[in-house]
Amino acid sequence: MTFAEDAEATKDAVPESIARWKKEMDKFAAADLEKPVKPGSVVFVGSSSIRMWDLKKTFPKLDAVNRGFGGSRLEDSVYYADKIILPYEPRTVVVYAGDNDIKAKYTPEQILEDFQEFEAKIHDELPETKILYIAVKPSLKRWGMIEEVRATNKLIAEECAKTENCEFIDIDAPMLGEDGKPRKELFKKDGLHMTDAGYAVWVKEILPHLKD
Repeated sequence: MTFAEDAEATKDAVPESIARWKKEMDKFAAADLEKPVKPGSVVFVGSSSIRMWDLKKTFPKLDAVNRGFGGSRLEDSVYYADKIILPYEPRTVVVYAGDNDIKAKYTPEQILEDFQEFEAKIHDELPETKILYIAVKPSLKRWGMIEEVRATNKLIAEECAKTENCEFIDIDAPMLGEDGKPRKELFKKDGLHMTDAGYAVWVKEILPHLKD
């Protein structure tokens, strides 16, 4: 059954904000049929910063799977975890989400609740799987939301600190210049999405957490 058929069968229970990803989910399902994901891989999931990441170029020796879908919120990754995470039985899940949530006026507390749901959904079925949460990044375009960004990061960092197999990747300070503002060379012209230099900052912070 395709996601479209599945959604049709349960359309009354699926909010439109979540159901709008059906085309992306069908693409992922087709990709899985063409090339099944091996158990023990590293699944990257979340919004456009994940979707636009060239994982093969960045991690040539890593069995990495990209399941990012641009514009998504953390709640979307929670909902679709049983389609794009759990069936793969990954050893590690790298998640970046929260940026769009803050833009949509979700409070740090609401985003924390969504993260707690995400963590529980993964670990209820895969307790040994490591979850790496990449902090919501400071960006040029959304610098006006930095207080909410940092409040969200603080709550999720505290949650990870007390949760087994859950680690917080802090990329805030490394993305700032001497003036305390986001470094321009890390961002594309839109001031939101990252250049290769931006991803290089992330990789430096993430790599130590990917080692078993």
